[in-house]
Amino acid sequence: MPTSSCSAPQDRSSPNRPGRASPPESWPTRAVPSWWSPVTSPQTRNPSPLTEVLRTPEEAFSGLPDYPFEPNYFEWNGIRMHYLDEGAGKPVVLFHGEPTWSFLYRKVIPPLVDAGYRCIAPDYVGLGKSDKPVDDAFYTFDMHTESVTALLTSLELTEATVVGQDWGGPIGLRFAVEHPEIVTRLVVLNTGLFSGHGSMSESWMAFRDWVERTPDLPVDLLMSRSEAHPWGADVLAAYGAPFPSVDHKAGIRRFPMMVPLQADHPGAAEMLGVREQLASWEKPAYVLFSTGDPIFSTRTGERLADLIPGAGPLDTINDAAHFLQEDRGEEVGRRIAAWLQSLE
Repeated sequence: MPTSSCSAPQDRSSPNRPGRASPPESWPTRAVPSWWSPVTSPQTRNPSPLTEVLRTPEEAFSGLPDYPFEPNYFEWNGIRMHYLDEGAGKPVVLFHGEPTWSFLYRKVIPPLVDAGYRCIAPDYVGLGKSDKPVDDAFYTFDMHTESVTALLTSLELTEATVVGQDWGGPIGLRFAVEHPEIVTRLVVLNTGLFSGHGSMSESWMAFRDWVERTPDLPVDLLMSRSEAHPWGADVLAAYGAPFPSVDHKAGIRRFPMMVPLQADHPGAAEMLGVREQLASWEKPAYVLFSTGDPIFSTRTGERLADLIPGAGPLDTINDAAHFLQEDRGEEVGRRIAAWLQSLE
């Protein structure tokens, strides 16, 4: 990876940047808030020779709806990672996908805490309140797994339940199968494991190509296209809050590029390994998919439930799209809590 000095990042939001593709006119990009300046902001840091790192100022997160949680921080290789840690009892670790962050689980956490569980929700490096390296190449499946593993092992967890959705599936499930001494239960929500052996849909490939040509991704608009029902402007703004400029968006740009298209693609062998280890996972597992997800169908959920020996039949939840934690978060929390209590 290229090295960099402590100097401010170059302005990557320029419309003349080579290779920049303009989104459709109906897809406005987020303006850079007045409080952030790549030249004067003390949030511009370089704790590591690997890459320049940005930190989204706390002001960006003021007034978030229904997010009363106290922040917690962990330092990994000079990069500050944020996580939530709410409640007491057996731990439930909530892995988000992209372009989301721990905000996605704000409705899921209260029912679990009320049922007597401790909820831990990390923000991946590059997302949420965690620091954001500006180099796209910094972001890999291995990096996300290693950084989250370092955070979670520092908490000395035992008898943990892993909950994963979207990219939280591959990352969370990999953590689980690599740390069976920590994880005793799995909850799988609207996700999949891609090892490069199948073909991707034309619509997904078109989306991947658009992301590759569009560095300044309009996060709030992307999220709005996943609504089962309108979430409200304040909620959509909250999903975009961690990314006040194009420089903050390397992590979310990179995720679609990380999906293996061929068996020799980086991360493909690791995902295949996760799948193979899940095929012998006999500890309890609960697979819950929404019926309205255009990305991961209930058929994908059925295949995952069939793959994992410890899983029962697929459970489904109606009136929810891809982000079921947003559309039906309280119900998701109640169902997970009820399943966990049935095992006690």
